[in-house]
Amino acid sequence: MNLATLASFACTAALAGAGFAHAAERAIDKEIVVAAPAQVVWQSWTTKAGIESFFAPEAEIEAKVGGAFHIHINPFGEPGMKGADDMRFLAVQEPTMISFTWNAPPSQPEIRAQRTMVIVRLRPVDEKSTEVTIHHVGWGDGEKWDATYAYFDRAWGNVLANLQKRFREGPTDFTPFLEQLKARDPKKQ
Repeated sequence: MNLATLASFACTAALAGAGFAHAAERAIDKEIVVAAPAQVVWQSWTTKAGIESFFAPEAEIEAKVGGAFHIHINPFGEPGMKGADDMRFLAVQEPTMISFTWNAPPSQPEIRAQRTMVIVRLRPVDEKSTEVTIHHVGWGDGEKWDATYAYFDRAWGNVLANLQKRFREGPTDFTPFLEQLKARDPKKQ
């Protein structure tokens, strides 16, 4: 193989690789406007009381890089099976952005062992309303990843709807949900 052929092959491989490296990342993107000032919405995402007002019945929140972002959808679950157990803040840029690690639900154990990343951005629309966007990335390939992606495509829409409802009607009452969880597991009664 002569030098010109080798150089041509190297350029072709580099261009093909560059195209592959710049392929679009699969992402879930959701956006809403909440009837509350940005600082109030910020507190909803970065405090225990805030998370428990719309997202889940129990949380451990330490809003700093590396701090806990543990969202317990099922506080009665065994350790590691409560929801978003052992998630961590990756970035905290008050009052406009947080990012955190995320995992799959317990029904997807292979995927649950890995982590994706969620970015939440807040942008004041005016003094009384805030745009909230979620950008969820880090998805793998295959049927189980596709199922997890579909699950969170629905779930993030529900989380944001609950956030809107929290500011329209007041904090979420998780009591009926917790009673349903208890009814499914007699040990928790």
